[in-house]
Amino acid sequence: MSKTKLTKGELKRQRDSLVRFERYLPTLQLKKQQLQITILRMRKDLAKKEAQLESRQDAILGWIGLLADPSLPGDTDLRRWMLPERIDIETDNIAGALIPVFVKAYFNDPDYDPYDMPLWVDRAVKEIIAVMSLLAEIEIIRHQVAIIQKELRVTTQRVNLFEKIKIPEAQDNIRIIRIYLGDQQANAVGISKAAKNRMEKTAAGIS
Repeated sequence: MSKTKLTKGELKRQRDSLVRFERYLPTLQLKKQQLQITILRMRKDLAKKEAQLESRQDAILGWIGLLADPSLPGDTDLRRWMLPERIDIETDNIAGALIPVFVKAYFNDPDYDPYDMPLWVDRAVKEIIAVMSLLAEIEIIRHQVAIIQKELRVTTQRVNLFEKIKIPEAQDNIRIIRIYLGDQQANAVGISKAAKNRMEKTAAGIS
């Protein structure tokens, strides 16, 4: 209270602040709840994608070994067709936080002569491209989680600030100012009555 003036003007300011804090707090609490629900959904989606990745990775181990076979004809460095040429991303707004959303990963079409390659090469390339696409999607989901976690942390700090500091502080300031002003008013009334009594006694003595 050392920085709070004990005046009617300060009492109004503290009351206005309290109204503003109490009006804003539910919005923050709702945002916090939305972020918590979103991050749970994202983590569930991430776990699902990671399980798919693990399953696919086990399935392509054999293909990777075959693609490294030096007996394959011509220029068989197929890696350039297995890395994304472009990844399309959209932006979504989650409770005020902008997050990237995976749309699709694009790959260059293999330009090798299919007649020079074993039949399994096409399937191997497709399987590995599917894994690379999944990896790109997982990386974006992880980025989403990081963004929402940061936003949730900041929002939680603001909720705590309003709940535990700003609102109790304003309430306490209002209480102390009201007590002080009440005491001042009572003192003023007492002084006024005493002055009136002295005037009446003086008037009676004169008469």
